[in-house]
Amino acid sequence: MLFNFEDANLKTLEEKVRSEERLSFDDGVTLWNSFDLLGVGYLANIVRERMHDSDTYFIHNRHINHTNICVNSCQFCAFGVKEDNPTAYTKSLDEIFSDAEKYKSGRVSEFHIVGGLHPDLPFKYYLDMISGLKERFPDVHIQAFTAVELEYLSDIAQMSLEDTLVELRDAGLGSIPGGGAEIFAKRVRKKICSEKTNAEEWLDVHETVHSVGMKSNATMLYGHVENADERTDHLIRLRELQDKTNGFLTFIPLAFHPENTNLSFLNGTTGQLDLRALAVSRLMLDNFPHVKAFWIMITPQIAQMSLSFGTNDMDGTVVEEKIIHAAGGVTGQIFHKNVIADMII
Repeated sequence: MLFNFEDANLKTLEEKVRSEERLSFDDGVTLWNSFDLLGVGYLANIVRERMHDSDTYFIHNRHINHTNICVNSCQFCAFGVKEDNPTAYTKSLDEIFSDAEKYKSGRVSEFHIVGGLHPDLPFKYYLDMISGLKERFPDVHIQAFTAVELEYLSDIAQMSLEDTLVELRDAGLGSIPGGGAEIFAKRVRKKICSEKTNAEEWLDVHETVHSVGMKSNATMLYGHVENADERTDHLIRLRELQDKTNGFLTFIPLAFHPENTNLSFLNGTTGQLDLRALAVSRLMLDNFPHVKAFWIMITPQIAQMSLSFGTNDMDGTVVEEKIIHAAGGVTGQIFHKNVIADMII
């Protein structure tokens, strides 16, 4: 099939994509800056179809955000609050188990668990949460705790990161979500999350996760103060770690939502940027099996369109997501399986 590229630079990249030649940093910047969005999507779809044909995945999952109390104060976050905030909450283990039981008849296949860095909760709380859920739902996969949370849990447990991971794994933890990566560039992290785990530490945590036999995902928060060079650097650093460990399953670009954050003066993303982020990610991350469209951040409609822009994963049914909605997310908090299936078909 011949495609009429509006941007001649993409025609040159097509030769590399079709020959499965790895794209360079300069190639990545070209993709971010190209005015030919459809051309970028066309290239990404070549890779998507080569890797997955027309297959698309989703999961019946349920989000658990156990606390919004956090010792950090990230500029881009509307979810985390201090203990004296009237909206602060921490769920007891009984509450978590009770909430999970509500979905027992719905054949949930994954619990996705992330929360704030609570100053007082002991490591036993997290360990008992994982083991309690696994005991009650032995067939449900548990994906929990970002790299930032894991580093924090290691500190409060007063154990090495490796030992902390082994204890959690043995309690029933199955894999690690990709949150907390944001943008690896120091300039950006200084502006939006100066207190958070730095890029090198984030990568080290995931390398350790892979070394103890668990898989993980990776993310990139885009649409705030970063530029094309910094996005490309982020993707290449992830690609380099994947070359080393082969431990990443899925990459999820996360669209920044400015409402209710300290960066509310920014505009956030557009549909064009959302599609471009997914397409460029598919092209640059040649060693990642999957690229996911997180519909709750970019709307179901953009997620559906992205299936022709390199993505092969529509995330899942979600149920009761709090973090994005705290930042003004207006999508629903549950997507029924039959609706997702109809969108894919």
